[in-house]
Amino acid sequence: METQASSGTPVKARLGRWAALCRSALASTARAALDVALPALCVSCREPVEGEGLCPVCWSRLSFIAPPYCPRLGIPFVYDPGPGLLSMEAIAAPPAYQRARAAVRYDDVARTLVHALKYQDRTDLAPAMGRWMAHAGRELLGEADALVPVPLHWKRSWSRRYNQSGALARAIEKQSGVPVNMESLGRVRPTHQQVGLSRTERAANVQGAFKVAKEKKSHVAGKRLVLVDDVLTSGATVDACARALLRGGAASVDVLVFARVVEGFRTPI
Repeated sequence: METQASSGTPVKARLGRWAALCRSALASTARAALDVALPALCVSCREPVEGEGLCPVCWSRLSFIAPPYCPRLGIPFVYDPGPGLLSMEAIAAPPAYQRARAAVRYDDVARTLVHALKYQDRTDLAPAMGRWMAHAGRELLGEADALVPVPLHWKRSWSRRYNQSGALARAIEKQSGVPVNMESLGRVRPTHQQVGLSRTERAANVQGAFKVAKEKKSHVAGKRLVLVDDVLTSGATVDACARALLRGGAASVDVLVFARVVEGFRTPI
């Protein structure tokens, strides 16, 4: 019975991806038809807008992350402590990945963008979000061999219809020229939603959830990889992914996200 279930899983995954592509294409067609008939609205405030999802007022409310920040975790500093100095978080609990960078703080506007991309089929937001990410991670991308989106389990991929991290990675690929490696890292078991879990619970939830398959190890061996995700909260998910990639033979792993939660500047996930 176990053999039959195991052999059926790739078939289910392929069927899920095919169905997701069909649904995404239909959703894109429907959106295009609506765009002709109705004016585009700002994702955040719902005012009419021209362009990529945000009106000028909401765009100005995005809190972009710029130096000075921790060179390891990318956490913004209130003042410049000097070159090379790490945050207390990086010293107390250094992650498996080398560096993390984020385009914006996770505030109300960023949360709206992430949720629209993630749950509302707003894949049209990915190019702008990916462009901001490519700018924030230009140091990482300049040294990278490939982009690796944080994968979804096939069951969640079926229900969500597409991987928002994959959509962001594709947008970054167009900006940077760094190729996307979609298949090497897999989520080998389903996990609970991280929302509402403590830091310790988040780490336990994703422990052992990611793996590089034996036949895919040649795709990551010796490579400098950049993990791509939408939001970095505790870092448990990207840390688990980084450990799996390093076990698979990757030379190094960095992390690039659209938004990160900053202590003292927290918006509910």
